[in-house]
Order: sequence, then structure tokens, then C-alpha cells
Amino acid sequence: MDSDFYLADLFVDDNDTQNLEDDLSIRDSLFVVYQNQGYKIAKENIKQMFDATINLKNKETYLQFWKRYKRPPLKEFQDYIIERRDLLVPQDIRERKGAFFTPRIWVELSQKYLTDYLGENWQDDYYIWDCAAGTGNLLAGLTNKYNIYASTLDQADVNVIHERIDHGANLLKNNVFQFDFLNDDFTKLPQPLQNIINDEEKRKKLVVYINPPYAEATSAKTVTGTGENKSGVTTQFKINEILKPKIGNASNEIFALFMANMYEKIPGCILGQFSKLKFVNGSNFKKFKEYFLADYVTGFIVPAETFDNVKGKFPIGFTIWNTAKKSKIDIISTDFYDKNGNYNGTKNFYGELPQNINRWIKLYDDKIRTGFGFMGNPSPDFQHNSQLYISLKKGIEHFNFYNFTDTNLIQGSIYFSIRNCIEANWLNDRDQFSYPNNSWQTDQEFQNDCLAYTLFHGQNRITSSEGINHWIPFTEQEVNAQAKFESNFMTDFIKGKINKEASNDTLFENANAVENKPLVFSEEAKAVFDAGRELWKYYHAQKDANVNASFYDIREYFQGRNAQGRMNAKSEDATYTTLISELRTQLNILADKIKPKVYEYEFLKE
Repeated sequence: MDSDFYLADLFVDDNDTQNLEDDLSIRDSLFVVYQNQGYKIAKENIKQMFDATINLKNKETYLQFWKRYKRPPLKEFQDYIIERRDLLVPQDIRERKGAFFTPRIWVELSQKYLTDYLGENWQDDYYIWDCAAGTGNLLAGLTNKYNIYASTLDQADVNVIHERIDHGANLLKNNVFQFDFLNDDFTKLPQPLQNIINDEEKRKKLVVYINPPYAEATSAKTVTGTGENKSGVTTQFKINEILKPKIGNASNEIFALFMANMYEKIPGCILGQFSKLKFVNGSNFKKFKEYFLADYVTGFIVPAETFDNVKGKFPIGFTIWNTAKKSKIDIISTDFYDKNGNYNGTKNFYGELPQNINRWIKLYDDKIRTGFGFMGNPSPDFQHNSQLYISLKKGIEHFNFYNFTDTNLIQGSIYFSIRNCIEANWLNDRDQFSYPNNSWQTDQEFQNDCLAYTLFHGQNRITSSEGINHWIPFTEQEVNAQAKFESNFMTDFIKGKINKEASNDTLFENANAVENKPLVFSEEAKAVFDAGRELWKYYHAQKDANVNASFYDIREYFQGRNAQGRMNAKSEDATYTTLISELRTQLNILADKIKPKVYEYEFLKE
């Protein structure tokens, strides 16, 4: 990689001159070494009969660049520069090969958890193998080098660890080796490690201690129809053919292949692993959980953003498993820490959840009758809530779109509200929304609160530019409209003028067919309507107001769009800003009222 040539150039003594002739490498065991005004790669690194030499293409350009810097780096920074080789590795390679750095704060904490479980002298009693070692930083702080083994995919990383050993790292060179854990046969392992793995009792004393690669074949863009699967992420591994029938869709994740291969070939060992927690509560891991039977011991979770170049707000966990004890993953309780290492409490993850909320909402989805809006039903966890919206037209995303009709408006509003009323954060990002109990059916106030919340939420993207807007929550008189609305469906529905049990396909000719009871709203919901009414009034006072405007249209009118076509976050109209701020305040108060019901009716587990 480019990073190896950078290290070769950097660890050069320039002898305080600007001549290339007297430049000498100060580190001869790097994967790539600067030599004779060019580069050398030792034959053992690339498995050939002779050393590879690479000449500089343009010595003058090279010279002009390095004139700017004094080499070598100060001694106090040299080990850190080599140890952090991963910072120079491209993101996609980092994800696929595991070339990333576990923050020292979490390394130390993970070793504390291992000590608490295995005992104060565990390093003398147990063997340790990091089979995704990278540059070996996960092993920093361990004391018994005679019981530690480290393997990594790239010989360049082996060379880096050997360099670190030369400069004081507490490891044995013979115990650090190149090994492809998902492709190579275990007969390639050093004989002492093979002896441990092949002995049933010694295997029980082997701790597989890893932060494995985390690349996956699918992404959010794949689901939304804007991207493709990452080709070859897991299919390139031989073990995939063996494990896919056993673990199903989990085989799309490299870290899951590491877990399964370890479980398959080193039965009875102890696993201490950094990873996402989706193997516990992820919807694609059902088959994996039937295969991976192990006793959960202890663990903790931390914000993913504390790891270099990891995007998104979700938990990364360190969990310890005893594979000698067969137990299906049910509930695991983890401690959680903030980004500074402060303990903040415990968090449960559920392996055995009821059917998810998308199974529930399909009971009310009507694909036959003419509707007045569509709502996407993305994967049932917080990380996918950004894909949840309401519009007059179906989106292009690859998931079900719920068809709103007069007979299922309330159920759709409940789904929309309970998925949006609790703010997503790193801690709940992977929590799964579930099939509820039946108690919601008799809670009219809860149902009506959800309708009010849905009408005024920002993810309600109904726009009159796409068709008739049936979502106007006020009458013409209430907002001083300049003309009659094309539809009064929503206010008729609220007043009980719509037959919610109607079965014919013409929705809006039933307005007075059956007199239902008007909806009764809570004080919090009424406050939302009051704030919304003032906003609608202000909009309809504008000379160029669109009489059939939706909430989305009103926001677009005052906020405008940027050059990329995205709606601006703010408006220059001070009155509008005050009104929309008040509406959002009241909507947040209503959200707080709905939140306890989300857990009471078991849409979410505590």
C-alpha cells in the first residue's frame, strides 16, 4: 500500500544534507525499506526467490518534496507513527481487512473485563490469540508474551509488529505471523498454537481476543435503491461456502464469519470481541443465533464515533463468550460508557424478540382500495428511521409502502409516531421495534395523539404538487383561506363524518354515510393543533399562498431550497420562525406523552 512506501521514506536519516546519495534507512525490517535511492521489498515478504527493487521515477520531484522536512522523525514519535500505519490505509480496505486501531481507552477497559472474569492471574493461566491483529495495538498492556499469539492478513503488518518488538513491544517474534483466518488451513499455524487448538482441555484456556474487520456486503444505500452490494466482501473467503448454509444472511458480514469460523474450528474457547451488536438483535441474524450457541459472560458498549473513521451513531460492544457452554442468545446486559470512559449504566440487547413491527402494520395495509398517501416501512430499527416518511407517491426504496385509507389512518399514524417520537442516538440505534400487545386498541387518547403527531411531523412530506392534499388538518374558516380546499377529508375524519368501516372503494363519498364519534384529543394534542393553526393562518395571509398547501408546502414556501435542491433548515421570515418553533415545541411535548406508551404497549423493549 502507499502507506508502506510513506513509512519507508519517513524512516530515513538524511544526514542533514539535501543529497539523496547519503540517505539511509533507520528501520530495516519494515515491509518496504528505502535503499540505494529507491525501495527494496524483501523476498520473504512477497514469497519469491529474490528481493524486489523499485526505482524512483523522478528523483528531482522526490528531492524537492523531502527538502521540506527533516528526517527521521523525533524518537518520541517514531513508535506512534509506525503503530498508526492504519491511518494511511483507505477506508474500504480498513473495513475489509480490519486495518483499524482500537482506541487505547477501550483496549484497557476490555482487558479489565477479561481480568474480572478470568481472575487476576489470567494471563499466566490462559493463552491469547488475536487472529485479526493488524499492527497489534489490541495486545498492548498484556504481560505474558510467552502465551500471546498474533496473526494478521498482511505481511506488512507483521513487519510493523516486529519493528515494535525491536523497540520494546512485549511480544515474541515467533508468535507473530501472517495468516488469513478466513482462507488458510489451520495446519499453517505455528505448531505450539496448533497443539493448543488440538487439545480439548487447552482449547478451554484459549482466549480469542479480537477486533475483526467489519465490512458488510449491504449498506443503507443498497436498501434505499441508491447503491449496490459491495462485491466480493465475503464471497472471496473459502469459509463462506461452508458457513453460509449454517448462518444464512449473517455471512454477508466479515465479523460474523470470524465468529462462526472460530466457533467451528476452536470449539470450547473463550471469545472476547469488539463488534457491532447486530449479531444479537439484528433481523438478519436469526439463523446465526441458532448456530452460535455460547454462554454470554459480560461486556460493555461505547459510541462508535470513538473509533477512527467510523461513521454513524451506533454502539460498538466488547463482549465475552464462553463457547464451552451451549446457550442460545436471549438477553444480554451490557455496561455502557460515554466517549470519555465514564460509566453511565446498563443496556439490554434482546436476541429473542417477538415478530417485528412491520409484521404488525401489514395487518392493516390495504393494497386494494384507493388511498391518499404512502408510508415506507423500512427495517424496524432506529438506524433506518430516517427512511420513514409519508408522501402522495410511492418512493423508490426497496421496502413495503403502506397505503393510507380512511379505515387504516389511525394504525398508520401509530406506526409513524412510535418510530419517530423517540430520538435516535448511538445507544438505541440498533433497537428493534416489535409487534405490540393488544392494549393500544382500547386507548383512544393514545391513538388520537398519534394522529396529531403524524399530521405535524417534518417527515410527513405530503405535497399538493403531487396530487390532491387530503391531509389539511383545518377548515377553510379556521385559517382564513382565500378559496375552498380541494379536500376536507382530514377535518371530516376528525369530526367523525367519515365511515371508518366502509368497504367500497370510493373513500370520500362516504362523508355522511355513517355518523361516527368525533375524535377527542388530549390537552397536549390540542396545543399542537393550536400552534399549527396559527402557522396555517400566517401562510394563508400571504398573497401568493397555495390554498391547498400541505405542512411540507408551507415549510418549503418560507424556508426555500439550496442550490442542491434540499430544503433549507431556516427561514429569514422572523414571524414564521417564531410560529414553527412554537409548533415544534408543542410537538416535542406531545412526543414525550407518547413515549411511555411505546414501552407499555411493547413496541420497544426497555
